[in-house]
Amino acid sequence: KQTQQWLALHQRYSPSRTDDNCGAIYEQSFNAVARTIQAEKLHVIGLGCGGGQKDSRLIARLERGGNKVFYTPCDVAPAMVLTARRTALSVLPDNRIYPLVCDLQTANDLRGAIHLSRNQKLRRIITFFGMIPNFEPDEILPKLASLIRRKDVLLFSANLAPGDDYAIGTGRILPQYNNDQTRDWLLTFLIDLGIAKNDGALLFDIENTRHDLKRIRARFRFKRACQITIDNEAFGFKAGELIRLFFSYRYRPDRMLDLLASHGLKAHQQWITKSGEEGVFVCSK
Repeated sequence: KQTQQWLALHQRYSPSRTDDNCGAIYEQSFNAVARTIQAEKLHVIGLGCGGGQKDSRLIARLERGGNKVFYTPCDVAPAMVLTARRTALSVLPDNRIYPLVCDLQTANDLRGAIHLSRNQKLRRIITFFGMIPNFEPDEILPKLASLIRRKDVLLFSANLAPGDDYAIGTGRILPQYNNDQTRDWLLTFLIDLGIAKNDGALLFDIENTRHDLKRIRARFRFKRACQITIDNEAFGFKAGELIRLFFSYRYRPDRMLDLLASHGLKAHQQWITKSGEEGVFVCSK
């Protein structure tokens, strides 16, 4: 249910769906990778694959160039991985798709878990589209860097704050989150645990964090005392208590490049939308 809600939300608000220029910069990055990578067989690994639309467009471009592509769609939600697999079936046969359900935040042997990874001769393109906003950069970037091999290509995208003023730019994109459809998606988690909508209120704000970064945050403030039970363990919440349901970092291009470089990842090419809200980067170790 949450997967279907997220897919509908993505369809309505994601710049890659609503901004033709955003779709164009992804196509430009796919073309650039296809022109530069020299290998007959390729393994595309979609970390946080979502519905798999971008990965499948990349794979289609590589296949048109004469490459034989294998694909590992990877996400935390089984329903999302199956959706990405179904999308990829339009461009690949089933025997070249190796789905993987994995929590990137807790996985401690991601390299060993990815099928075909032990084949050192198989050139790899690792995609990480739209994922960095929902992770603490100090946690996810070291994991990402440890996964990348010397000849791998990393296709990386980030949600950006538009304009010259970081604070104003972050505020401008707040309506993409503070809307009824996003509220329904976020509240599904609590409702499925037995919390009612009128037990509290969902609040959105902009939070300052480490590295001089800003992120949008969604929290639920309880109006009354509530208790939920998960696996026989009870969790109580007092009136006025807050529980965070979601956060999304917004980056500046220069800050994104600095963070990548601090973990040994160098961006060789980049494309930024005319709106300034999204960027795609081709990186390597």
